[in-house]
Amino acid sequence: MEKFALALVVVVCAALSGWCEGGAPPLQVGFYNGKCGSSDVEAVVGGVIASFYAKDPTITAALLRMQFHDCFVNGCDASLLLDGPNTEKTAVPNLSVRGYEIIAAAKAAVEAICPGFVSCADIIIMATRDAVSLGGGGRYTVWTGRRDGTVSLAKNVNLPAPSISVSDSIKAFGKKGLNPTDMVYLLGGHTVGVAHCSLFQDRLYNFQNTGKPDPNMDPTLRATLIATCPQNSSVDNTANLDQNSTSSLTVDNSYYQQIVSNRGILQIDQELALDPLSKPTVTAIAKGSDFSTRFSEAMIKLGAVQVLTGKKGEIRRFCNTTKAFSN
Repeated sequence: MEKFALALVVVVCAALSGWCEGGAPPLQVGFYNGKCGSSDVEAVVGGVIASFYAKDPTITAALLRMQFHDCFVNGCDASLLLDGPNTEKTAVPNLSVRGYEIIAAAKAAVEAICPGFVSCADIIIMATRDAVSLGGGGRYTVWTGRRDGTVSLAKNVNLPAPSISVSDSIKAFGKKGLNPTDMVYLLGGHTVGVAHCSLFQDRLYNFQNTGKPDPNMDPTLRATLIATCPQNSSVDNTANLDQNSTSSLTVDNSYYQQIVSNRGILQIDQELALDPLSKPTVTAIAKGSDFSTRFSEAMIKLGAVQVLTGKKGEIRRFCNTTKAFSN
């Protein structure tokens, strides 16, 4: 694991050199070691996540989504967690984000043993790593030392839509220092979780205003989804993003196996398996490429996007407010 972490230093610094060259200090493995006496901050967070996961395994999908939605806006600064009338939390794409109580519980646990040192931004990253591991994914080494942001505005939320094209998705990820391969692996987070019918219903009945279903959807899958998402229904039901019933809660490469069989739920999912820009990578992963390791690498890179370190930002007392400790 130590060799893996060192190898990722090169990978991430190459992609996100803004914090690896000069200015604020970079993130570190074991940033909190020695700052909290003999207490292991990461173990404390891990214990909280394990207790929540034992009651609800779907928290893996929830926390993966939370990290992505946080990091993709102002960077990984926990700005998504802030309450207020016009904060990121109130933007339409974030209305269905959940898991805030999990982060709050982890924050309370670390404050009890190490007050004033652990950022909410780091807790999101640690918590997501632990949830991925519990969900069957590889346990990767997280870098810590982030500080919390103080700006959270709904108008800044511009997340990739489910209908985005592969080329536009590559551009969006590229603006965050993430390459096309990172994008393919990060979208593999859809191996767990669900999507509301409203996000893909056009593919069932009126794809791109043709009055017909998406011709790239497997007919058997369409029949199943029609039963879940009746046309003109007043209820916005959900469907598993990974339609393999034995692995819909497991972080593995099943999602890719589904989309190469034309069983993608969201349009971007299916397009990944069809577009020449992403198809070779998807095919390789579906055939057994080392998904766990590469997904871990992509998550580490995502967690380093536009981070605040050193004296930038703050360490919040509570994750939903900018009221900070004196440091």
